[in-house]
Parts: sequence; C-alpha cells; structure tokens
Amino acid sequence: MGRNAGLPAGHERFRATAEHTPDDTGCGLLHVDMDAFFAAVELRTRPELAHKPVVVAGAGPRSVVTSANYPAREFGVRAAMPVAVARRLCPQAVFIPPTPGLYGEVSRGVMAIFRELTPLVEPLSLDEAFLDVSGALRRLGATPAELAGLVRRRVRAEHAITCSVGVAGVKFIAKLASGMAKPDGVVVVPVAQTLEFLHPLPISALWGVGKRTEESLSRLGLNTIAQVAVTPLSRLRRAVGNAVAEHLHALANGHDERGVVVDSPDKSIGAEHTFDTDQRDPRVLERELLRLSERVAASLRAKDVRGRTVSIKVRFADFRTITRARTLATATDVARVIHATAVALLAEAAAGAEIRLLGVRVEGLSGTDEPEQLSFERAEPRWRDAEVAADVARSKFGAAAIRPASLLSPGQAKRK
Repeated sequence: MGRNAGLPAGHERFRATAEHTPDDTGCGLLHVDMDAFFAAVELRTRPELAHKPVVVAGAGPRSVVTSANYPAREFGVRAAMPVAVARRLCPQAVFIPPTPGLYGEVSRGVMAIFRELTPLVEPLSLDEAFLDVSGALRRLGATPAELAGLVRRRVRAEHAITCSVGVAGVKFIAKLASGMAKPDGVVVVPVAQTLEFLHPLPISALWGVGKRTEESLSRLGLNTIAQVAVTPLSRLRRAVGNAVAEHLHALANGHDERGVVVDSPDKSIGAEHTFDTDQRDPRVLERELLRLSERVAASLRAKDVRGRTVSIKVRFADFRTITRARTLATATDVARVIHATAVALLAEAAAGAEIRLLGVRVEGLSGTDEPEQLSFERAEPRWRDAEVAADVARSKFGAAAIRPASLLSPGQAKRK
C-alpha cells in the first residue's frame, strides 16, 4: 500500500466527516501532512493550473521531481523520480522550477499554527509534523478530531494550501491514518479499534518495512500485519534479526511507546549536488566542494552549532556510492576548514575517478556556547570573522552579494 493510497476497502468508517466522527477518546496524537506541498505552494499564484498535472523539478538533465500534484500522480509521477521518466509518463504536465526560500517560509507559518495549539510539536520535515494535543483539549474545549478540523481550516485560510490529518492514540497509527486521509481529509482511529484498523493492511504499511524486509517476511508466508502480529518472535528474529523483529512485532500489535519529541536537535548538517555530466577535473570538483562547504558552514552558524566530524559522499559514474569522514581536533563552523578537510578526503578516496554526485556533511554537532580549545598561534586570518561578515551581507543583499572569488565564473572574475 503506497503512502497516499487512500482508505482501503472496509476502512471508510474511520474517515471523519461532517455527519460522522469516529470515537476519538484517548486519541491525543495528530499527524499532519501537507498535500503535495511544494506543488501546492507554487499553484497558489497559478490557479489556472490547479486541475492540470503539475510537476515541481529542476531543469538539469539529471534533476529529479521535487513534488507532483494529484493530477500528475494519476499518471504515475512521484517525488524523487528522474525528470526524464516523469516527462515520459506525463508529457502534457507543466514543469515548474522550485522557488528557493519559499517553501521554508510557508513551513514556518504552518508550524506556528501548530504551536499555537500545543507546544508539543515534532516536525519531521518542512511539510509534516506530529502534535501531542492531550494536554490542550481541556484548555481549548475541543476533541482531537475537532482540533484536526481546526488545523485544516487555518492552514487553508492562512496559507491557501491543504493538509491531511491522522488522529490516533500512538504515533505510528496517526502517521498511517494521515496517509489514508489524503488529500484534504481526516482519518480517526479509535483506540479500541486500533487492531481492526491495522491488521487487514499489508506488511508494507509497517513503519520500517522496506523492499528487502518485505521479501524476507513474504518468504515466511506473511503478507498482512495480522499475520506478523501472531507470528512467534523467535521465527521473526531468524528472518529479519532481533531488533527489526521486535520492532515490527510491537507495531503489528499496535504498540508504539514513542512520544512527541520537541525540537529534536540536528545530528548533522549537509548539502550535496548532482552534476549534469560526470566530472573528473580536480578544479571543478574542488570548486563544488567549496560551494557545498559554504552552504553547510552557513547553516551551522545559522543554527548556532559546530561539528567535529567532516564527511563527504561520492557517487561515481557507475552509481557506486562511498562516504569518507575525518574527525577534527576541535569543532568548527568555518567553511575554509570544512573545505580543506573535504578536499583531502576526496583526494584520498576518489582521485581521478568520474564523479556523478558530491556531498559534504558535518556531524557530531554541539552548541557554540561549549568551550572551544584555545590556540596561541594566530598566523592565519580569522576566517570565521570574515564568513560571519559575509553572512550579514547576504542576509541584507541576497545570496549572491558576496562569494569566494574561486566560485565566480572567469567572466565574472575579470569584471570584479
């Protein structure tokens, strides 16, 4: 069952409508998911395209689909699909380039609506979040299903996009329910009917079941969640390992002890780029590593964090992918340091190879208020001060206001 497969046969009774709302007693968890978020945001200023297939994607030959509206999805177009495939599936689709910065702005507004209802909000991405409304029900004088309706009305009124909401007693079920509510609906799973909702579903609906795990379970003759629920743990462990077996067995029986995690700190910050044509020129690769390092360092400084481990991701022309990492003596948020480390890692791991994709990531994050190791040798300029000044200039005058000279094209460099 796909992410937006809608309600399966026999599950229509879980949909909340004006005439009927399932019993939501004890259903304090909401999962709210924007409908075709990036496409919906773009269509706000293009209402004439609302009923046509629309795809948001970059223009490069190796670009992938960022988002597709529901008319485009009817032709099989999906996020992360290569644009060339999307064009073959739906040649009549209107392709729109992404608008930088716009989606984050709308997301912040939507998340602010959630936080007005409850402080217990766990964003999963720009377009979805868990809300624990258990403590807000009495204060707001509403039921969970009524709050779901309120969220939908406010998102539509204030941001001109729609969302779908799953209402349940545990996170896993709420997330499943929001997928079945799409587009623009609410599905409520009464606590007492959790297993009735869950057990007829295919094993692919279990959180964490990918293609390989699904194949392993299918070899045991397990095709529905009900079958997983009654299978002895010992048999599941032999098929998929101890940790996965226990995780899936608990979910299949409706158990999910995880609560809403507020403001979960970033574990890492990264950026990556796919080249339009495979690259082996060291100058091109080092320039791209610098551009990525600049992006990562700016994000670190914006979040007031530093990291001790720099890693690179390299995807070769044959799609083989490797990662390499190095831990620094002290944490950093300086692009010059990140770039030097990334260049050294690339030289060691992939010198002379044709490269399709490069990525830079900084891990092992900590706050900037943590003590920094002092150095009595200041032979180098204070690169961080220069980069912070560049941050200020970009915030005032735009992203292109100031860049390293090595990132300028030859023509730009001559004009400077």
